[in-house]
Amino acid sequence: MEDDVNKGGDFLELAIDLARTNIAKGGRPFGAVVVKDGNFVASGVNETYLSNDSTDHAEMAALRAASRVLQSPDLLRGSTVYASGHPCPMCVAAMRLAGVERVVYAFSNEDGAPFGLSNAPLYAEMANPFTDLQVAIEHRPAKHDPDTGIYAEWKRSQPR
Repeated sequence: MEDDVNKGGDFLELAIDLARTNIAKGGRPFGAVVVKDGNFVASGVNETYLSNDSTDHAEMAALRAASRVLQSPDLLRGSTVYASGHPCPMCVAAMRLAGVERVVYAFSNEDGAPFGLSNAPLYAEMANPFTDLQVAIEHRPAKHDPDTGIYAEWKRSQPR
């Protein structure tokens, strides 16, 4: 992967600038930029203050925008997300599902902790088994037929 900085700008600084602009608009200090093969694709900021959606993080917004630009949910090889802050577990999982290869962030959980902006406790909790999480997760098995069940139905509906 070529050095993104040498291909048209400091994308990490852009993520930080987006975060600063978001603060000025009343938002939280988080910005993110998606780069693919050294080229800017999309950006996003944390807009939980506008949407009241606790998942409206900068990385999620940037991934959604990049998926629209690339017309694919799969960012695959060559993609990097630059984030102003340490991505939370949800954002890391989303980046993983999207095929992002690399994440670069500026400010750590330790930097954010004195301001209530650390997600380290969530990372610690997510390392536990489901039974030890603060949210109750219950598996209620439904009848599953591998030939006619909901997953088989989905598989048959996919183009070949």
